[in-house]
Amino acid sequence: MVKAVAASDKKLSKVEYLKVDSNQLRFPLSEELANDEIFITENAVQIMKFHGSYQQDNREERKSGAKSYQFMLRLKMPAGEMPASMYRVLDDLSDEYGNQTLRATTRSAWQLHGVLKGNLKTVFSTIMNNGGGTLGACGDLNRNIVATPAPKVSAPYAYARYYSRYLAELFAPQTGAFGEIWLDGEQAATMEYWKRDLDMEEIKRKMREDNGTGVSFPDKEEPIYGERYLPRKFKMGITVPGDNSIDIYTQDIGIVVICDGKENLEGFNVMVGGGMGRTHRKESTFPRIGDHLGYVTKDKLPDLIKAIVATQRDHGNREVRMNARMKYLVQKVGIEQFRKLVEGYFGEQIEEFRPLPEWSYMDWLGWHEQGDGKMFLGLFIENGRIKDAGEMRLKTALRKIVDSFNFDFVVSPNQNVILTGIDPSKVTAVETLLAEHGVVLPGKISRNRVVAMACPAFPLCGLAVTEAERHMPSVVTRVEALLEKMNLNLDVTMRMTGCPNGCARPYMAEIGFVGSAPMAYQLWLGGAPNQTRLAFPFIEKMNDSDMESTLEPLFVFYKESHRSGESFGDFCHRMGTAELKEAIENYSSAEPGRVPKPRISLNPSTMEELKLMAERRGMTAGKLADEILSLYLRDNSS
Repeated sequence: MVKAVAASDKKLSKVEYLKVDSNQLRFPLSEELANDEIFITENAVQIMKFHGSYQQDNREERKSGAKSYQFMLRLKMPAGEMPASMYRVLDDLSDEYGNQTLRATTRSAWQLHGVLKGNLKTVFSTIMNNGGGTLGACGDLNRNIVATPAPKVSAPYAYARYYSRYLAELFAPQTGAFGEIWLDGEQAATMEYWKRDLDMEEIKRKMREDNGTGVSFPDKEEPIYGERYLPRKFKMGITVPGDNSIDIYTQDIGIVVICDGKENLEGFNVMVGGGMGRTHRKESTFPRIGDHLGYVTKDKLPDLIKAIVATQRDHGNREVRMNARMKYLVQKVGIEQFRKLVEGYFGEQIEEFRPLPEWSYMDWLGWHEQGDGKMFLGLFIENGRIKDAGEMRLKTALRKIVDSFNFDFVVSPNQNVILTGIDPSKVTAVETLLAEHGVVLPGKISRNRVVAMACPAFPLCGLAVTEAERHMPSVVTRVEALLEKMNLNLDVTMRMTGCPNGCARPYMAEIGFVGSAPMAYQLWLGGAPNQTRLAFPFIEKMNDSDMESTLEPLFVFYKESHRSGESFGDFCHRMGTAELKEAIENYSSAEPGRVPKPRISLNPSTMEELKLMAERRGMTAGKLADEILSLYLRDNSS
């Protein structure tokens, strides 16, 4: 096996120098937190991300042009798990030091918004002393590891949760900066809750273990990351066969638990190279779904994941930050060459990827059995925001549930919340409490609404160019009104982001809205309902006011021409951009209502032949069909 050799250094991006000069994430953050300013500088902002926090500016609270600075803290929560005791602490902090809301993220974590600089140390230390943490939630390192959120007690689900916790610690940053800055160098009063069933001595040994390939730096403060950490953020997800509740193909590393027929753990399938982020008008950036890397036995999973991380650490792009995610490395060298690079660190060949059943999108909403006599309840949280608003007092309801029943939480990768360990005798009491606070159970909410997602965007996200979280509910309402008008019973996955970074994974949706200008969106179509296929860009810039006139012809086209059981995303994927745009162009705006021009249905094989022939001739299938039929009718008019 050839020893892995990293590419030689070129001119590094600015952030790379900041990381090296930070003395393992200490400078200049420690100095700037001590001054009297209400903000920190851009250099400190970059280091602050590693500590689990972003500096934000509330655009709607600016006075005389001055920015309204505040901070968002994101918690580390492997597998999305959080005990009731920790939720109480976070809920109190949000009321006393935050903006009186909590936000469930698409990476199964809580975000706390609105913390002022002067309160940061109090909030950080309170979280850490109560068994929580934020390190590893942001920055150029392994982020929060997501897992299927179903708290089932069966072995495959239990393994998914366990290895989420194990890998979260194996790739946790080891710098002493966190304790030095937030706890004045003292130890936290309580061990992080997810470590309690882990052998931390064994994990620390495995972290520093090097097999002679340069996979680790045993003598450094950061044995896996070194002084530079990773080129960009890094995301992992773990699930069981068939359960795609985590959008597994969007992960840098996707891991699938493989058990035998008796639920004994055998090993894991591993995927690499997924990622959503891109930049408008930068063709070198793009969303990507992961490739199948291979299979690894259970005892060698930590070594293989270390090898993948080391490959990205040493070969990832550190010169151009927008191309620094691992997906670009996999795309550049190809999966076969990438596998060889990984094997150079792993020390042996990777086994072939094992066959899997078809994936299904699982949201785990509503009531389910855990398998131990207890129940769990998945609650729909619209776009992840926990707040009291009008008659729906969700935040108060969740706190009362925690105080009354002491149920633990799981935050799902789809911004929802799962209450766990519910005795069947408590089901009615839980439902009554929720109803008293205006919280509606998922079964009474439309499917289109419960599968929709949006990122926070305005007013706090500095990258947002338009609305997302606050606007998405009305978009769902408008789409459903359009479907009702057309007498079309259709479930469709919709996602929205305020910028192209893709936090709500819009590029996997059947209909994706990606912010491109104030109240304008790039429109993506054709993702798969089970989240296994990328959508494609359909319209570069669609004004929000044009949404109905854009989607209505497409829904009519679908109604007339879809196959039995075919989803809207699958239909758009099959038709392609040219046919869909032709459907819009051919759509009449005659009143009352809009009446489509006449269309002809073809059997699937004929349609596929027609599309291939049209593609060879550089025209749409519709225009070719019109040409063929016109010639036929002319020649047979007698």
